[in-house]
Amino acid sequence: MTQQDEQAREIEALRDRLSKLSEASLRINENLDLDTVLGGVLDSARSLTGARYAVITTFDDSGRLEDRVAAGMTAEEAAQLWEMPYGERFHDYLNAMATPLRVADLTSFLEAMGLPEFHPPVTISACMAAPLLHRGVAVGHVYVGKRDPGDEFSRQDEETLVLFASLVALVIANARRHREEQRARTNVETLIDTSPVAVVVFDVATGALKSFNQEARRMFNYLRNTEQTPEQLLETLLFKRADGREIFLRDFSMGELLSIGETVRAEEIVLEVPDGRHVTGLLNATPIHADDGTVESMVVTLQDMAEVEEMERLRAEFLGMVSHELRTPLTSIRGAATTMLDTSSEFDPTEVRQLMRIIVDQADSMRELIGGLLDVARIETGSLSVSPEPVDVAGLVDRARTTFLSGGGRNLLEIDLGADLPIVMADRRRIVQVIGNLLSNASRRSPESSVIRLNAAREGVYVAVSVVDEGSGITAERLPYLFRKFSRNEAEDQGGDTGLGLAICKGIVEAHGGRIWAESDGPGLGARFTFTLPVAEETANQLHRFPVSSRSKRGVSEPILVVDADPQALTYVRNALTDAGYSAIVSPDPEETLGLVKESGARLVLLDLMLPGYDGIELMKDILSTANIPVIFLSAYGKDHVIAQAFEAGATDYIVKPFSPTELAARVRAALRRQSGRYLDEPSEPYVTGDLTIDYSERLVTLAGRPVRLTATEYSLLFQLSVNAGRVLTHDQLLRRAWRSEKPGDMQALRAHVRRLRQKLGEDGSSPTYIFAEPRVGYRMPKAENQGRE
Repeated sequence: MTQQDEQAREIEALRDRLSKLSEASLRINENLDLDTVLGGVLDSARSLTGARYAVITTFDDSGRLEDRVAAGMTAEEAAQLWEMPYGERFHDYLNAMATPLRVADLTSFLEAMGLPEFHPPVTISACMAAPLLHRGVAVGHVYVGKRDPGDEFSRQDEETLVLFASLVALVIANARRHREEQRARTNVETLIDTSPVAVVVFDVATGALKSFNQEARRMFNYLRNTEQTPEQLLETLLFKRADGREIFLRDFSMGELLSIGETVRAEEIVLEVPDGRHVTGLLNATPIHADDGTVESMVVTLQDMAEVEEMERLRAEFLGMVSHELRTPLTSIRGAATTMLDTSSEFDPTEVRQLMRIIVDQADSMRELIGGLLDVARIETGSLSVSPEPVDVAGLVDRARTTFLSGGGRNLLEIDLGADLPIVMADRRRIVQVIGNLLSNASRRSPESSVIRLNAAREGVYVAVSVVDEGSGITAERLPYLFRKFSRNEAEDQGGDTGLGLAICKGIVEAHGGRIWAESDGPGLGARFTFTLPVAEETANQLHRFPVSSRSKRGVSEPILVVDADPQALTYVRNALTDAGYSAIVSPDPEETLGLVKESGARLVLLDLMLPGYDGIELMKDILSTANIPVIFLSAYGKDHVIAQAFEAGATDYIVKPFSPTELAARVRAALRRQSGRYLDEPSEPYVTGDLTIDYSERLVTLAGRPVRLTATEYSLLFQLSVNAGRVLTHDQLLRRAWRSEKPGDMQALRAHVRRLRQKLGEDGSSPTYIFAEPRVGYRMPKAENQGRE
C-alpha cells in the first residue's frame, strides 16, 4: 500500500468517525428530557467505541453525585454494580480524574494503582473513561468497557470518546437548564392556579381567553348558566365600573375593548348577569406589549370582595347589636335614677333598694359587655394578659359551676372528672371565664330540662376539658366558623349573645398553649366543646413545667430557626419570639437552612411554605431527615388541600398568616412541650412482636434487625399503638395523643401517616402484621410476645 493510499484510508476513517459523531450529536440533541438524554448518551457511546457496556455519572452544582445510569447490563446487574464492596471508592477514584483514561486490562491496572480488588457483576476487560467538562467544570464522567479478554480500545476510540464527551457535557447542561425552567414554570403555574385571586389572560388580537385559574373558574361557574361556555358568558355580562359607567360586553367585541390597552389598578367593579347574580371585586388589568409596542395580551386579576362584604355586614350587625345591648341597661339605669330623683314621690327603703339593685345589676351587665370588647381587642393585638400558675382542675370547675348557677343557669350539671387528674398551668380567672362561657353557650342552645355534662380527662401532656349539651346542635358548614368574631348560631339570636364569647375563649386557651374545638353530629343532636390545658411540673423527673418565660433549665433562650424570604415577616416573627423569651435565628436564604439547623442546635423551625426556587414541603422533608425537631409552617395559603399536604409530609403545625404574636408564641410552646414530653410514660422493656422491635429508651425501631427510619409523628403513632397493645385506640384518641390534632378534619392526615408507617414496616392494610384497623373505630397492635400474642 502506497503512502497516498494510507493517507486516503486515514482520511476516510476520520470522515467516518466525524460522521458517526455528527449522528450521535443529533441523536442526543433530539430531546431535552434529562433521563432520555442520558439513555441516548450511553447508546451512542457504545456505538461509537464498540463497547459492550457504558456508564454515565453526573454531579450537581456542589460536586455531589446526582445521577448514575448504566447500559449493556440488566437492571439487577446495574444495582449490584452500585452496591458492591469498594465500588464507591473505585468510582471516587475515577470521578476525581480530570483527564481521559484508557486501560487494556482493568484488573492489572487496579493492582498497579494499589486499589482494592474490583469484582463487578459483569466481566470487564478493557475500559475507558472521559470527564464531562462544561466551561471547565466537571459535570460528570462517561465510562465504556469491553467484555472479551484481548479486545482493547484503540487510540482513535479514546479520541472519539473525548470528542463525544465534550458534546455530551453541553447537552446535559442544556437538559438541566430545561428541567430547571420547567420546574420554575410549573411552580409559577401552580402558584397562579391556586391563588385566591382570579387570574385571566386574554389574547388581544382575537379577544379569546388564553388561560384562567381555579378562582376565575369558580367565579365563571357561579355566574354562568348550565352548558354556557366562558366565551358565551362574557357576551352576557354587564360590567359596572367605579366611575358609574356601565358596559354591556355584548355591544363590543373583546378585541376592541382589550386593544385600548388600559392599565387598571385596584378598581372596585361589579360583574352582573341578566338574572341579577353578580360578583363584586377589585380589578387589576395590565397590558403585555409585543416588541413593536402593540398590545399582545392582557392580564386581568379580580379579587372577590364577597368575604369582605360579609365581614362588613357582620361588623355593622354587631355594632347595631352592641348599641342595643348598651342602650338597654342604660335605659334601665336612667329610668331608675329618674324615678329616685322625682321629688313629687316619696319612697320607702324597700323601693329605694330595689331601684338601686336595678342600677347595680345593669351597670354590671354593661361592664361585662365592655370587658368582652376589650378582651377581643387585646387578643387581636396580642396583648391579652394571662398569668399561668399550678392549679387544680377540680377547683376551676367548681368555681365555674358556682358562677354559672348563681348567674341564673337552670340546667342540671353532670360533672365527671377523671381519676388522678394532674395539676395544670392556668390563669384561674381566665379559665373560669372560658368554662363559664361554654356553660352559658350550652345553656342557651339547650332546653331547661336537659343535662349539661362537664368532663375532664388527661390526654398526654394536656388535660382536656369538655362541655357537652343536648341542644340544637351545629351544622357541619358552621363548625369551622364558630370561633370567629361576630359568629353566632342561629339558635342564639334571641339569647342576647354578642358573638364574642367563643372568640374570647379561643384567644384565652391559645394564650395558654392549648387548643379549643367543637364537634356536633348535626342539627338537633347537641354539641361538644373541648379545650386543652398544659400539665404542670409535678416532680423534677416527671412532667415539664409550662414555660412562662420560655427559658430552658440552663436559663438560656431556646433557639428557634426562622426561614422566610420576606424581610418584614422575618422582623415580625423575630420580635414575637424575642418577646416570648426565645432566641431567634432568622434567614431569608433557604439554601442555608440545613446548615443552620446543625450549627445552631435549633429546637424548632418556623418555615415559610413559598420560598424562591424552593418547595417548602420538600425542604421540610430534608430537615426532618437530618434532625428530629418540630417544623411549623407559616403561610398565607389557607387552602385545606395545601394544609393537608403539609401535615401528611410531617409538619407539626400550620399557622395561616396573618397571626398574632400571642398565637405564634403559644403554638411554639405547645410544639416544644409535645416534643420534650411526648414519651414521658414510656415502658422500661422493649416491645417485640415478630420481626418488629421497639426500643423505647433508645427511640429505635428495627425490623428483622434493620433500623427503620421514622419521622417524629410516625414514631409517636407507633409509640401510642404499641404501649396500648391489645387495645383499640380510637381515631379521636390517636389524633389527640400522637398526631396532636384537635380537629376532626385531620382524619385524612392521620390515615396518610398510618399508611406510610405500614409501608415502612413492610405491610399494607389488606394483610396487616403489626397495625390492624377496626373499621370506623380506630387502630390496634397485637400484644408483645412476652405478654402473649393475639
